[in-house]
Amino acid sequence: MDSKNRSENRFENKSENNFEIRSGSKHRNEFLLILTAFIWGVAFVAQSAGGDLVGPYTFNCIRLLIGGIVLLPAIRLMDRLNLTKRRPNSRAELKTLLLGGISCGLALAIASNLQQMGIYMGAPAGKAGFLTACYMILVPILGIFLHKKFGWNMWLGVLIAVCGLYLLCIDGEFRISFPDILLLLCALSFAVHILIIDHFAVLVDGVRMACIQFLVSGIVSAAPMFFVDMGHSVNGIFAWMETLQNPYAWIPILYAGALSCGVAYTLQIIGQQGVNPAVASLLMSLESVFSVLAGWALLGEALSGREMFGCVLIFGAVILAQLGTG
Repeated sequence: MDSKNRSENRFENKSENNFEIRSGSKHRNEFLLILTAFIWGVAFVAQSAGGDLVGPYTFNCIRLLIGGIVLLPAIRLMDRLNLTKRRPNSRAELKTLLLGGISCGLALAIASNLQQMGIYMGAPAGKAGFLTACYMILVPILGIFLHKKFGWNMWLGVLIAVCGLYLLCIDGEFRISFPDILLLLCALSFAVHILIIDHFAVLVDGVRMACIQFLVSGIVSAAPMFFVDMGHSVNGIFAWMETLQNPYAWIPILYAGALSCGVAYTLQIIGQQGVNPAVASLLMSLESVFSVLAGWALLGEALSGREMFGCVLIFGAVILAQLGTG
C-alpha cells in the first residue's frame, strides 16, 4: 500500500513539474513575442527612412536578404555548441523544414510588399498601421477553420485592441480606398503567416526556418523592386545603383535587416511555439504601441491623450487575453 502511495506521489510530482516547465516555457515565449514587437516598433523609424532613400521594394528586398545572411553564421555556431533543437536528420525532416521556410517566405513577401504598395499609393502611415494590425481579427477567424479554440476573453481582447489601435493610429475621417484594400490583403497575408508559423514552429528548427523564410522572401521581393524601383530599364538600373551609393541609406537597411528581420522575425518563430496564435497576434500588435512610445522618447514627438488611451486599451487587451490561458 505504501509502495502504491509513493508511486502515485511520484507521478503527481512529475506531472506538477512538467506543468511548471510548460508554463515557464510558455511565459518565456510570450516575453520573446513582446520583445519582437518592441524591436519592430523601435525599428519603424529606420524602415521609413530607408524606404524614402532607396525605394520601398529595394529596402524590403535587401533587408530580407540581409536577415537571412546574418543567420547563416548563427546556425553554424549553434550547431557547433549543440544548441540546435530539431535539427533535420532525415530527408523527411528536411522536406518539412523546406516546406515551412518556403511557405513562410512567400506569405511574408506577399504581406510586406502589399504593405509597401499600399503606403506607396498614398495610404497614411497611421492608417496603414491600423489596417495591417487587423490580422488580430483575422487570426482567430481563420483559426476556427483549423479547429483552434479561443475563449471569450480572447474575442473581447481582440475587440478592445482594435478599438485601441483605432485611437492610436487614426486621426480624422476614415474611408476605404484601393490602397486600403491592399493593406487589408496585407493583414490577411500576415494572419496566414502567423498560422503557418504556428503549424511548423513545433516541427522544425526555428532559426533554420527563419533563414529560409528571409532568403525566399528577399528573392520574391526582387520582382517588384525591378519593375518599380529600377523602372525595368537600363537607365533605371543605373539610377537605382546610384541611390545605393549613399552611405546614409545603408544605416537603416542594415539596422532593419539585422534586427527587425534577423533577430525579431526569428524570435517570432521561436516565441510562437506553444503559444495560442491569437494570443501571439495580440502580443505582436504591441508593435504599434512601441513605435508611438519610441517616437515620443527618442524623437520628442508629442503623445496626445487619445493616443495614450489607445495604448492603455491595447495593453489591457493583452492582459485580458492571458486570463485562463494557464
